[in-house]
Amino acid sequence: MVRGCRYSIDPFLLANFAVVKSTDVCADLGAGSGILSFLFGHLYRPQVIHAVEIQPALLTEAPPMRELNEGACEIFFHAGDVRHIDRLLSSQSCQVVATNPPYRQLGMGKLAPNLERAAARHELHGGLDDFLKAAAYLLGDGGRFYVVYLAERLTDLLEGMRKYCLEPKRLRCVHGRVGDVAKMALVEGRKGGRPGLKLDPPLIVYEGEAYTPEVQAIYDRFSGLW
Repeated sequence: MVRGCRYSIDPFLLANFAVVKSTDVCADLGAGSGILSFLFGHLYRPQVIHAVEIQPALLTEAPPMRELNEGACEIFFHAGDVRHIDRLLSSQSCQVVATNPPYRQLGMGKLAPNLERAAARHELHGGLDDFLKAAAYLLGDGGRFYVVYLAERLTDLLEGMRKYCLEPKRLRCVHGRVGDVAKMALVEGRKGGRPGLKLDPPLIVYEGEAYTPEVQAIYDRFSGLW
C-alpha cells in the first residue's frame, strides 16, 4: 500500500482501470477530497481535470501529495451539485468522465452518523441516475466513462448506462479473495458506442492477509505521491 495513504482502495483501482490520454479533458464527479483526480493527474497527466463535489468542506481536505506542487496537470475544483452540472461545465466538454459515486440507496443499510461519510455511501445528494445523466451531458460521442460500483447493483448500473447512451464496453469484478463473491465492479462505457462487452479477468484483492501481487503493483504505481 502507499505509505501514509488513508484512502479506500476504490479510487486506486478505478484510476488503474481507466485509459486516459495526455490530451484529454477529464471530470471527476462526486470527487470528495479529490483523491481520484490526483491519481489521474499522477498517472496520466491529462490536459485538465474538473473535480465536482457538492460538499465544500471536503474540497479543503485535498490530499497533500507531492504532485500537487509539481504541476503534473491542472485540477479545477467545483463546489456544486452533479444534478445541476450544466451550471458548472459545458456540454460535451470532456473526453473522460470518472466517478466513485455513493453506492447505496436511501433505506439500504444504516446511515453513518457523520454527514460527510453518510453522503459518500448513501445517495443523499443525487442517485446513480443523476451521476450517469451528468456524465452523458459532459461527454461527446466516443467519450469514455469509468465507474467503480457495488457489484450487487450492477444491473442498475448497466441499465442506467444504456439509458444515457453510455454503452458498457469493459467490466471487471473485484473479489476480496479467491472463492469470494464479487463486492465491487469496475466498468468502462463509451458514449454512443456500439454494443459489445468485454469481461476482464477477476481482480483478487487479498492472498492470505496480504495484498495479491497485482493489487500491490497497483499501489506501487502511486508510491511517490505521499
